[in-house]
Amino acid sequence: MLFSIITINYNNSEGLKNTIHSVINQKDADFEYIVIDGGSTDQSKSIIEKNSSHIAYWVSESDRGIYHAMNKGILASQGDYLLFLNSGDVFKNETILNHASRECFNNLDIYYGDLEIEKNGIFSRETYPDTLTFSYFYHKGYLPHPSTFIKRDLFNRVYYYNEDFKIVGDWDFLVCALCKHNATYRHIDLVISKYKTDGISSNSKMRPVLLKEKQISLSNNFPLFMEDSKELITYRNLFQMRRYKLLHKLESNKLARKVNSVWLRMMSVMFKTK
Repeated sequence: MLFSIITINYNNSEGLKNTIHSVINQKDADFEYIVIDGGSTDQSKSIIEKNSSHIAYWVSESDRGIYHAMNKGILASQGDYLLFLNSGDVFKNETILNHASRECFNNLDIYYGDLEIEKNGIFSRETYPDTLTFSYFYHKGYLPHPSTFIKRDLFNRVYYYNEDFKIVGDWDFLVCALCKHNATYRHIDLVISKYKTDGISSNSKMRPVLLKEKQISLSNNFPLFMEDSKELITYRNLFQMRRYKLLHKLESNKLARKVNSVWLRMMSVMFKTK
């Protein structure tokens, strides 16, 4: 099985250097490396050229954004499974691809591991659920791009990344693949990559854009579900209220339930409610 590791970069020479080093030093793994640079004006191109003997395909030219660059990487790839390790992201260690190859053995569409996140010098492991649902993605859930192996053929069956998006193109693709096209998947109990929270998707100023793009994605892919989803969100928020939890607890006791019923009838008469 051949992995295609795809790195996109724009004017992040230091991060690119770390990412390239992380990839080309992988041991006992069958992979090709692809680097898509957006025509950087820093030292990125020279770093790519210095490491070109380890890179199957690379280009340094202007593009139309993050997801256009990723799509260029997909088109250039030959691997069975693709993983996007963008500049600044690194693999957990030098043998992680070897370990991952042992997990990707039953030809599923998506394999995803965990992520080690660095924020202000503090490292923490972000663990993802074994079972995925539409509700998970709707309520801020996502799969970690630097730790997700995607079958190359899945892009042909679903679609390539939507280049109109600035932030949620990968989220949009995965939600559609899993919830609409029933892509098969499995969670790998491994930290695949390390990720720094300094990218565009982690920028709090971009949150309004992120939320707007998610709504556009959901409306495009699941238009008939949107009104139902809003209603379900309302009820979910209600169920999480402290008052509801207390009422639910009282209802589990026979005597308390009877007292509560009498009290509610009295209240309905007092306030003329049905």
